Amino acid sequence: MIRTIRYYLFITALLLLYSCSSSNSVHDSTLKQTNDGKYDSEFPSRNASKELEEISNTIRMINSIAFYESYIFPDESKFKKDQIHTINFEKEAAQKVYYNNTASGTGTIILNDNGLLGLITVAHIVSFPDTVVSYFIHPDGTYSEYVQSVSVKSRQTNYVSDFPGNGELEIIALDKDKDLALLGKQYPSDLTIMMPVFNYKWGSSEELEWGDFVYVFGFPMNFKVLSKGIVSSLKKENNIFLIDAVFNKGCSGGIVLAIRDGVPNFELVGLVKSVPAEFENYIRPLTKERDLEYSPLLPYKGDVYVDKEQILRMGITKVIGIEIVKDFLKENQDLLLRHGFYFKDLFNVPKEMRLIQTH
Repeated sequence: MIRTIRYYLFITALLLLYSCSSSNSVHDSTLKQTNDGKYDSEFPSRNASKELEEISNTIRMINSIAFYESYIFPDESKFKKDQIHTINFEKEAAQKVYYNNTASGTGTIILNDNGLLGLITVAHIVSFPDTVVSYFIHPDGTYSEYVQSVSVKSRQTNYVSDFPGNGELEIIALDKDKDLALLGKQYPSDLTIMMPVFNYKWGSSEELEWGDFVYVFGFPMNFKVLSKGIVSSLKKENNIFLIDAVFNKGCSGGIVLAIRDGVPNFELVGLVKSVPAEFENYIRPLTKERDLEYSPLLPYKGDVYVDKEQILRMGITKVIGIEIVKDFLKENQDLLLRHGFYFKDLFNVPKEMRLIQTH
């Protein structure tokens, strides 16, 4: 009896030993497969809060406001677009009104050199037209060839609320085709010494594959938010790829991070560009106040206006590949150097050759 019990205990010990050995073997095999030099397609296996908080401190919300003077012409006017440069707006306009357009998005501090700050973002949040022309509309809804109004941009301001002074930034370089911009300004160095710079590796969007996992930073609805997504497609010809991260207004310009062989190996692989959207016209009352309620029992008899609203199609987000960002900075190297912006890993001249321009 005792001999039988010892036999079963021996067999059980062998099975447990084999099971542990097999489990370790599978675990080791998994580790070897994970450390393959490629971007990870699985959720991080260890806590990344420290690194993500460090990165989040380099992210800022950028606000942009363009101010316009609009000249509205009387119904009987017959001005065409090619004539507007010869028109005396003050004399010919029946009415002059003022308005502004606003936009906001996300920027990342990629340079802090003795008070000289540089933020990378997308162009469309700081790019407003200098002149806007509208036309009279025929009774059938088609546009007339005659100009109804001309709006001229009088000034523009771009700012980050927690930057020194009024936080205003200059547009140092901008490319509408690539949809990229570098904003910056020279501040007193003692006021920017505590502002961290994004110091993780700039990776390669061309190495991304279907199913790769990414983190996304942005400012949807004015809140700094960290989201996640999966890479769905990569267009090799223009380095635009898609992710399924939830996108909202304010996320444009946000950074997209991939992980190569586990945390903390974050790499910058792109900037959020846009999300598919459609515009819909709707009729609204005179006021735009959302908290103003109308009684459903009484018909509204006031003036109504046609307004346009952008409807975002969630779940598909376009991202500008990091190669395009690198090309943008390299192509504007001379301009950036004249303003004192030097990126040692991208520029092919010594830092001492830059020409610092005082702002």
